[in-house]
Amino acid sequence: MDSALRRASEELSFPSYYEACVRPLLRNPEGHWPRCCGGGCEPCAQTLIQVALRTLELLGTPRVTPLPEW
Repeated sequence: MDSALRRASEELSFPSYYEACVRPLLRNPEGHWPRCCGGGCEPCAQTLIQVALRTLELLGTPRVTPLPEW
């Protein structure tokens, strides 16, 4: 998982120091994920989701539950 997360982060220009924020999403890929609140958070929940989705793709275990419309 670490190498897939690192690769996804590199592909999406996501700073490695935020990778710990993505790990909970990877541990619960079919659970409820946060939504963007529009408050300008860094990192934005939407960015975390993009990295998590790419990581799951690289692992060969894509998310099955559809994401809500933004």
